[in-house]
Amino acid sequence: MDTQVEARFFQCPVDAGLALMAGKWKPRLLWKLYRYQAMRFGQFKRMLPDITDKMLTQQLRELEADGLITRRVYPVVPPKVEYTLSAFGKTLEPVIAAIATWGETHEQEIRSHLESHDVALQEQSS
Repeated sequence: MDTQVEARFFQCPVDAGLALMAGKWKPRLLWKLYRYQAMRFGQFKRMLPDITDKMLTQQLRELEADGLITRRVYPVVPPKVEYTLSAFGKTLEPVIAAIATWGETHEQEIRSHLESHDVALQEQSS
């Protein structure tokens, strides 16, 4: 294993846990698959309208390459492709559920902190 990769993974268990699912889009994609079981590209696009086709394709490919999701191509015309959590990806279900529960429980406090942060940034740029 490359020394850089090894160091990144073993500095802290949280680093290892986040290595494959960190970023703006991956947690959202994993949440959608956790919640809906199987999804197609167009469904992701409708549920995440701000993501570009290129970014969605890239994130899905990375999640597949990292073993967290599976891509199933059906032999039909037009082509049908579905994404699901892999067996390895399903091991994240308790984590995804815990993050969702925490977010729901603390949504107002989170919004308040983010709004305060936005105000502070606006004041600094004035």
